Amino acid sequence: MHGDLADLSGRRVVITGAGRGLGSVLATAFDTAGARLGLVARSEAALDEVAGSLRGEPLVCPGDVRDAAFNESVAAHMVERFGGVDVWIGNAGVSPGVSPVTETTPEAWREIIDVNLTGTFLGARAAAAAMGPGGRIIVTGSVLGARPRAGLAAYSASKSGTQALVAALAQELGPRGITVNAVALGWFDTGLGAHWRRDTERDTGIVDHTALRRWGTPADLPGIYFFLASESSAYVTGTTITVDGGYSLL
Repeated sequence: MHGDLADLSGRRVVITGAGRGLGSVLATAFDTAGARLGLVARSEAALDEVAGSLRGEPLVCPGDVRDAAFNESVAAHMVERFGGVDVWIGNAGVSPGVSPVTETTPEAWREIIDVNLTGTFLGARAAAAAMGPGGRIIVTGSVLGARPRAGLAAYSASKSGTQALVAALAQELGPRGITVNAVALGWFDTGLGAHWRRDTERDTGIVDHTALRRWGTPADLPGIYFFLASESSAYVTGTTITVDGGYSLL
């Protein structure tokens, strides 16, 4: 870390869900900070587009985070290319439109739980096997994990599950010097939340329910991930940090 607690240069960072939305924002931010990146998403074309916009030469890993062997291969490729993994950001996620429980199909439920929760677990599992002391596992959560919303039962359950997963993994991996934390995001005007903003009624309701009276922007995102990825957070683990502009307060 070159003596600077906030220095990210040279850090070997995996970002899942990096092909679009918040994941691509994080990829750009960590690249600018000098990290060496492994980018993960299902779409190879989307990953190539993101990678092409970066200054560095990231490792591009198209595949499905629900596949244990794929996650392990990402870790192995990071070790081969960069010599290890310092930070694993489990950011891949899916969210459907609002759907009453009676209209939520078992298939939709399984996909959301499998990507958001099982995929997060499998990524953390692969990361833990490849990391040494000082490793950082960071999970992208949601305020809906603590404050579920009607019509989003599967999504809310998946994000609540990730918070419990983080707490359990922090206890297990702490003796090895690996920290595990979650970032519970509020409503951001990109990625999974973008289609919500196009609905005027929902847009107004969310803004009125947020203390800062606005949606989150890409500029609001990287700072907390930088903190959790750096030596500045060496004594922070098992925590869910909320970044929601005060949505949870009202």
